[in-house]
Amino acid sequence: MGCKCSKFSSCCWGHRLSRPVAEALDGENGEEGDMGTLPRFQEFTYDQIRIATSGFSVENIVSEHGEKAPNVVYKGKLDNQRWIAVKRFNKSSWPDARQFLEEARSVGQLQNHRLANLLGCCCDGDERLLVAEYMPNDTLAKHLFHWETQPMQWAMRLRVALHLAEALEYCTRKGRALYHDLNAYRIVFDEGGNPRLSCFGLMKNSRDGKSYSTNLAFTPPEYLRTGRVTPESVMYSFGTLLLDLISGKHIPPSRALDLIRDRNLQMLTDSCLEGQFSNDDGTELVRLASRCLQYEPRERPNPRSLVDALLPLQKETEVPSHTLMGIRSGTEAFSLSPLGEACMRKDLTAIHEILEKLGYKDDDDATTELSFQMWTNQMQETLNLKKKGDIAFRHKDFRASIECYTQFISVGSMNSPTIYARRSLSYLMSDMPEEALNDAIQAQVISPMWHIASYLQAVALFLVGKENEAQLALKEGSVLERGQNGRP
Repeated sequence: MGCKCSKFSSCCWGHRLSRPVAEALDGENGEEGDMGTLPRFQEFTYDQIRIATSGFSVENIVSEHGEKAPNVVYKGKLDNQRWIAVKRFNKSSWPDARQFLEEARSVGQLQNHRLANLLGCCCDGDERLLVAEYMPNDTLAKHLFHWETQPMQWAMRLRVALHLAEALEYCTRKGRALYHDLNAYRIVFDEGGNPRLSCFGLMKNSRDGKSYSTNLAFTPPEYLRTGRVTPESVMYSFGTLLLDLISGKHIPPSRALDLIRDRNLQMLTDSCLEGQFSNDDGTELVRLASRCLQYEPRERPNPRSLVDALLPLQKETEVPSHTLMGIRSGTEAFSLSPLGEACMRKDLTAIHEILEKLGYKDDDDATTELSFQMWTNQMQETLNLKKKGDIAFRHKDFRASIECYTQFISVGSMNSPTIYARRSLSYLMSDMPEEALNDAIQAQVISPMWHIASYLQAVALFLVGKENEAQLALKEGSVLERGQNGRP
């Protein structure tokens, strides 16, 4: 196994919100968990979301089917460095703005450490957008079906089942028992490797749209008869997820039930799990899946009974999720490169040396829009502005470099992330951190995955006294730099 799928789902990572900031809140006791760091639900402007996602950049799409998804999900980053997941609905979805806002506000009232919570929405013209916490560690689908380094351990699969049951029990208790198209792409992993249920499935894809995907083999039988989703339908989908966890494959329920009836559990169980669990534990999970998949809805369990059944099965409860998952915890210390160290120290001289040495190597994808008139009459003057700015930057005449780069930018002939980065550092050298922050953000708008843009944001944020946001930007720059250099 080892499919290398690059885009995964519901709440999966761009510009202006940062690599997830939600702490891994993992209390088995306590109703809501500590949700003190979560902001109140708010209505965002379209411009806020557009900037956060770098203009809905293709690079920031995290939907299961990419641009072809009926409602595309983007990662993004807000001004406060919080990473978000943005679901952008199809233009024909939710024509009634009032209904959309009512539904979004209702879902936004839910706040729980088992959910990837809704932070807000946007309703502007034809645009219908949901904004949720961003979860950085992919989806259950990736970890079960497309793993690259290690299969998911049995103890972690049991933890996923329990946390999902707890999420559904919380939603049911709060009057939101309906969840639309519950599947392995709707379960996402936070910075600590803990599984969370995406809030997006608590709303339909449109006011009158289908509640399930077109794959009829996994659809609750009563939904095929009535076209309506019920709380019992959600339990059926939970059963299909239990089958996913047991088998490591997406097996149609009818096929799985045949294997169960024939007592052929070996064919049903993921071979990667050999020796990791007892027959009794395996049998109990299969029995629970069978109950959820009963043809008659009234014979299926409710979320509370699922929680009660799954709690005694839990293994290695003292081991953190990120350890079981084999991923680096977001709360662990991260190592910094020389550039990252210089940014943390706010060593502007060292940063200047690195930027000067780097030159314009990262401008390969910068867009150039030059008319014939500009080529003939203005191009030389524009290039001279850039050249003068570079000479001034090299000689540390930062006032002059700011003036030349500003004139170059005003011409609008080239969107150069390096120009913005150099002017950002020039502003820093001139004790103008707010202006430097704006330029660093603009550099990231142009080049969302450029680590230097994040590093410069960190320095500016340090200098304006926003320590927490600066640490997040520093960490983001480190992650992007490691990815660029092919390091783990």
